[in-house]
Amino acid sequence: MPKPLPEKFRADVVTVARQGDQSIAQVAGSFGVSESCLGRWLKIADREDSVSGPTSPSTIPRTARPS
Repeated sequence: MPKPLPEKFRADVVTVARQGDQSIAQVAGSFGVSESCLGRWLKIADREDSVSGPTSPSTIPRTARPS
């Protein structure tokens, strides 16, 4: 099993992913983590922050996305 990454690193990756400027795949790739790992981090962060709703642009309806 790989060594867990530092909490600060995970928080930074989640912050970038939540900005919505890049897809989850792009964010994961640029930080060298898998999409499933990033998805898990986002779910955990949502629970910890009591955030409800979508965490990625791909889950936001097209009509709600900026052009």
